[in-house]
Amino acid sequence: MIAYIGLGSNLGDRRATLRAAVRRLSEHGRIVAVSSLYETEPVGFRDQPWFLNAVIALETDLDPRELLRTLLAIERSFGRERTFRNAPRTLDLDLLLYDGVVENSVGLTVPHPRLHERAFVLVPLAEIAPDEVHPLLGLPVRVLLEQLGDRATEVRRVDGPEWVNGDAVA
Repeated sequence: MIAYIGLGSNLGDRRATLRAAVRRLSEHGRIVAVSSLYETEPVGFRDQPWFLNAVIALETDLDPRELLRTLLAIERSFGRERTFRNAPRTLDLDLLLYDGVVENSVGLTVPHPRLHERAFVLVPLAEIAPDEVHPLLGLPVRVLLEQLGDRATEVRRVDGPEWVNGDAVA
């Protein structure tokens, strides 16, 4: 199964944290695609540092619930504290899409409920999976991105997909 996972960080060494998180995720499957790295303004609570964001495609045998538990455990291992909604964070891992699965139950919503509204997710997702179809909306990611219009320009590319292996600092 292919899962698309959004990664974000706005505290500490953001790039190193995201790179290490990708390495950890690779222990739970095979990374089949990595987007470029993007810098974005925070959403919601705005008085905090800007984020670095990316999206990966992970081929995994974990079911969606097991994968979500894994994502939450990885976040905690990087010091993620959930103090309030949209708070600053060392690491944010979001299960965006999972092989066409639709589930809305206690503790698990797939696809991610705000995926289609967020440029910081759609820009990197469209880079690696433009034709992936949102299973509820029936539209490919590239169309969802087009529908954002000018909001897509709020996302600034800071490095190509090689960020995951390089040593530069954003």
